[in-house]
Amino acid sequence: MKRIILISALALSMAFAGAGDAAAQLRFGVTGGATFSKLSKETVNTKNMTQYHAGVTMQIKLPIGFSIQPSLIYNVKGSKFAIPEDGGTADLTVGYVEVPVSIQWGPDLLLFRPFVDVTPYVGYGVNNKMTSSGTSPVKNVWDSYGLNRWEYGLGAGIGVEIWKIQVIGRYNWNFGSLSDLKSEGNVAEALANAVGKGKFGGFSITAAVLF
Repeated sequence: MKRIILISALALSMAFAGAGDAAAQLRFGVTGGATFSKLSKETVNTKNMTQYHAGVTMQIKLPIGFSIQPSLIYNVKGSKFAIPEDGGTADLTVGYVEVPVSIQWGPDLLLFRPFVDVTPYVGYGVNNKMTSSGTSPVKNVWDSYGLNRWEYGLGAGIGVEIWKIQVIGRYNWNFGSLSDLKSEGNVAEALANAVGKGKFGGFSITAAVLF
Protein backbone atom coordinates (compact mmCIF):
# COMPACT_ATOMS: atom_id res chain seq x y z
CA MET A 1 0.00 0.00 0.00
CA LYS A 2 2.82 2.41 0.82
CA ARG A 3 4.28 1.86 -2.64
CA ILE A 4 0.97 2.72 -4.31
CA ILE A 5 0.58 5.87 -2.22
CA LEU A 6 4.14 6.95 -3.05
CA ILE A 7 3.54 6.41 -6.77
CA SER A 8 0.33 8.41 -6.58
CA ALA A 9 2.01 11.21 -4.65
CA LEU A 10 4.88 11.33 -7.15
CA ALA A 11 2.47 11.50 -10.06
CA LEU A 12 0.52 14.30 -8.42
CA SER A 13 3.74 16.21 -7.70
CA MET A 14 4.79 15.93 -11.33
CA ALA A 15 1.36 17.08 -12.41
CA PHE A 16 1.37 20.21 -10.29
CA ALA A 17 4.97 20.99 -11.23
CA GLY A 18 4.07 20.82 -14.91
CA ALA A 19 0.99 22.95 -14.37
CA GLY A 20 3.05 25.92 -13.27
CA ASP A 21 4.93 26.06 -16.58
CA ALA A 22 2.09 25.14 -18.88
CA ALA A 23 -1.13 26.60 -17.53
CA ALA A 24 -2.71 26.42 -20.97
CA GLN A 25 -2.38 22.64 -20.87
CA LEU A 26 -4.23 22.29 -17.58
CA ARG A 27 -7.87 21.23 -17.90
CA PHE A 28 -10.52 20.38 -15.32
CA GLY A 29 -13.57 18.24 -15.87
CA VAL A 30 -16.24 15.88 -14.65
CA THR A 31 -16.00 12.13 -14.98
CA GLY A 32 -18.14 9.05 -14.47
CA GLY A 33 -19.06 5.67 -15.81
CA ALA A 34 -19.84 2.03 -15.13
CA THR A 35 -17.96 -0.27 -12.75
CA PHE A 36 -18.14 -4.02 -13.45
CA SER A 37 -16.67 -5.78 -10.42
CA LYS A 38 -16.40 -9.25 -8.95
CA LEU A 39 -14.82 -10.82 -5.89
CA SER A 40 -11.76 -12.93 -6.62
CA LYS A 41 -12.50 -15.87 -4.35
CA GLU A 42 -11.77 -19.34 -5.72
CA THR A 43 -13.61 -21.28 -2.99
CA VAL A 44 -16.91 -19.44 -3.47
CA ASN A 45 -19.07 -19.04 -6.57
CA THR A 46 -19.08 -15.31 -7.33
CA LYS A 47 -20.70 -13.29 -10.11
CA ASN A 48 -20.18 -9.87 -11.63
CA MET A 49 -22.12 -6.85 -10.44
CA THR A 50 -22.62 -3.61 -12.34
CA GLN A 51 -22.36 -0.38 -10.33
CA TYR A 52 -21.08 3.15 -11.08
CA HIS A 53 -18.47 5.81 -10.35
CA ALA A 54 -18.55 9.61 -10.63
CA GLY A 55 -16.45 12.61 -9.64
CA VAL A 56 -14.10 15.34 -10.81
CA THR A 57 -10.81 15.17 -12.69
CA MET A 58 -7.85 17.29 -13.75
CA GLN A 59 -5.62 16.75 -16.77
CA ILE A 60 -2.10 18.13 -17.26
CA LYS A 61 -0.48 17.50 -20.62
CA LEU A 62 3.28 16.91 -20.64
CA PRO A 63 5.83 16.72 -23.48
CA ILE A 64 6.16 13.83 -25.99
CA GLY A 65 2.58 12.65 -25.66
CA PHE A 66 2.39 12.10 -21.90
CA SER A 67 -0.35 13.40 -19.61
CA ILE A 68 -1.22 12.91 -15.96
CA GLN A 69 -4.82 12.93 -14.83
CA PRO A 70 -5.63 12.63 -11.10
CA SER A 71 -9.30 12.32 -10.13
CA LEU A 72 -11.44 12.31 -7.02
CA ILE A 73 -14.38 9.94 -7.43
CA TYR A 74 -17.03 8.00 -5.57
CA ASN A 75 -16.79 4.40 -6.79
CA VAL A 76 -19.27 1.64 -5.90
CA LYS A 77 -17.96 -1.91 -6.20
CA GLY A 78 -19.84 -5.12 -5.53
CA SER A 79 -20.28 -8.79 -6.18
CA LYS A 80 -22.89 -11.51 -6.02
CA PHE A 81 -21.81 -14.68 -4.22
CA ALA A 82 -23.12 -18.00 -2.98
CA ILE A 83 -23.51 -18.83 0.70
CA PRO A 84 -22.24 -22.42 1.09
CA GLU A 85 -23.86 -22.87 4.53
CA ASP A 86 -27.48 -22.70 3.32
CA GLY A 87 -27.24 -22.73 -0.46
CA GLY A 88 -28.50 -19.16 -0.69
CA THR A 89 -27.07 -16.11 -2.40
CA ALA A 90 -26.02 -12.64 -1.26
CA ASP A 91 -25.09 -9.28 -2.75
CA LEU A 92 -22.35 -7.11 -1.28
CA THR A 93 -21.66 -3.50 -2.32
CA VAL A 94 -19.04 -1.12 -0.95
CA GLY A 95 -18.81 2.59 -1.79
CA TYR A 96 -15.30 4.08 -1.83
CA VAL A 97 -13.96 7.61 -2.05
CA GLU A 98 -11.14 6.94 -4.48
CA VAL A 99 -8.12 8.83 -5.83
CA PRO A 100 -6.99 7.29 -9.14
CA VAL A 101 -4.02 8.88 -10.92
CA SER A 102 -4.12 8.11 -14.64
CA ILE A 103 -0.73 8.19 -16.38
CA GLN A 104 -1.37 8.35 -20.13
CA TRP A 105 0.71 8.26 -23.28
CA GLY A 106 -0.50 8.68 -26.85
CA PRO A 107 0.18 10.73 -29.99
CA ASP A 108 -1.91 13.79 -30.75
CA LEU A 109 -3.39 13.14 -34.20
CA LEU A 110 -5.08 16.55 -34.38
CA LEU A 111 -8.65 15.24 -34.66
CA PHE A 112 -8.24 12.73 -31.82
CA ARG A 113 -5.71 11.28 -29.40
CA PRO A 114 -5.55 7.52 -28.73
CA PHE A 115 -3.60 6.56 -25.63
CA VAL A 116 -2.60 3.80 -23.25
CA ASP A 117 -3.29 4.23 -19.57
CA VAL A 118 -1.77 3.02 -16.28
CA THR A 119 -3.62 4.07 -13.12
CA PRO A 120 -2.53 3.44 -9.51
CA TYR A 121 -5.32 4.19 -7.07
CA VAL A 122 -6.11 4.28 -3.37
CA GLY A 123 -9.55 4.44 -1.78
CA TYR A 124 -11.39 4.58 1.53
CA GLY A 125 -14.71 2.82 2.15
CA VAL A 126 -17.52 5.09 3.32
CA ASN A 127 -20.53 2.75 3.16
CA ASN A 128 -21.45 -0.86 2.54
CA LYS A 129 -24.53 -3.05 2.21
CA MET A 130 -25.09 -6.79 2.19
CA THR A 131 -28.39 -8.41 1.28
CA SER A 132 -28.98 -12.14 1.42
CA SER A 133 -31.94 -14.38 0.83
CA GLY A 134 -34.16 -14.74 3.88
CA THR A 135 -32.51 -12.01 6.01
CA SER A 136 -32.81 -8.25 6.40
CA PRO A 137 -30.17 -6.07 4.67
CA VAL A 138 -27.07 -5.26 6.71
CA LYS A 139 -25.69 -1.75 6.19
CA ASN A 140 -22.52 0.11 7.15
CA VAL A 141 -20.95 -2.63 9.26
CA TRP A 142 -17.16 -2.60 9.29
CA ASP A 143 -15.18 -3.78 12.32
CA SER A 144 -17.59 -6.43 13.56
CA TYR A 145 -17.49 -8.14 10.15
CA GLY A 146 -13.81 -7.46 9.61
CA LEU A 147 -14.31 -5.40 6.47
CA ASN A 148 -11.30 -3.30 5.54
CA ARG A 149 -12.00 0.33 4.69
CA TRP A 150 -8.72 0.94 2.82
CA GLU A 151 -8.20 -0.37 -0.70
CA TYR A 152 -5.39 0.09 -3.20
CA GLY A 153 -4.58 -1.25 -6.60
CA LEU A 154 -3.65 -0.67 -10.21
CA GLY A 155 -5.57 -0.23 -13.44
CA ALA A 156 -4.45 -0.55 -17.07
CA GLY A 157 -6.32 0.18 -20.24
CA ILE A 158 -6.73 2.17 -23.44
CA GLY A 159 -8.61 5.33 -24.25
CA VAL A 160 -9.39 7.95 -26.84
CA GLU A 161 -9.80 11.71 -26.57
CA ILE A 162 -11.82 13.69 -29.10
CA TRP A 163 -12.01 17.44 -28.50
CA LYS A 164 -13.27 17.74 -24.89
CA ILE A 165 -14.55 14.18 -24.60
CA GLN A 166 -12.45 11.33 -23.22
CA VAL A 167 -13.37 7.64 -22.92
CA ILE A 168 -11.25 5.00 -21.16
CA GLY A 169 -11.72 1.25 -20.89
CA ARG A 170 -9.66 -0.11 -18.01
CA TYR A 171 -9.11 -3.36 -16.11
CA ASN A 172 -8.50 -2.89 -12.38
CA TRP A 173 -6.60 -5.11 -9.95
CA ASN A 174 -7.13 -4.65 -6.21
CA PHE A 175 -4.15 -5.69 -4.07
CA GLY A 176 -5.78 -5.41 -0.64
CA SER A 177 -8.04 -8.05 0.94
CA LEU A 178 -11.64 -6.98 1.39
CA SER A 179 -11.94 -8.76 4.72
CA ASP A 180 -9.76 -10.52 7.30
CA LEU A 181 -12.80 -11.84 9.16
CA LYS A 182 -12.72 -15.20 10.92
CA SER A 183 -15.85 -17.37 11.08
CA GLU A 184 -18.07 -16.47 14.01
CA GLY A 185 -21.42 -17.99 13.10
CA ASN A 186 -24.58 -17.08 11.17
CA VAL A 187 -24.27 -14.06 8.88
CA ALA A 188 -20.74 -13.32 10.03
CA GLU A 189 -19.65 -16.86 9.15
CA ALA A 190 -21.29 -16.67 5.74
CA LEU A 191 -19.61 -13.34 5.05
CA ALA A 192 -16.25 -14.63 6.27
CA ASN A 193 -16.34 -17.68 4.04
CA ALA A 194 -17.51 -15.64 1.07
CA VAL A 195 -15.26 -12.58 1.13
CA GLY A 196 -12.40 -13.38 3.52
CA LYS A 197 -9.11 -12.67 1.70
CA GLY A 198 -11.12 -11.88 -1.43
CA LYS A 199 -10.41 -8.81 -3.58
CA PHE A 200 -12.59 -6.66 -5.81
CA GLY A 201 -11.40 -6.68 -9.40
CA GLY A 202 -12.95 -6.00 -12.75
CA PHE A 203 -13.49 -3.72 -15.70
CA SER A 204 -14.57 -0.09 -15.83
CA ILE A 205 -15.68 2.25 -18.60
CA THR A 206 -15.10 5.92 -17.81
CA ALA A 207 -16.11 9.02 -19.73
CA ALA A 208 -14.91 12.55 -18.96
CA VAL A 209 -15.76 16.01 -20.21
CA LEU A 210 -12.74 18.34 -19.98
CA PHE A 211 -12.94 22.14 -19.97
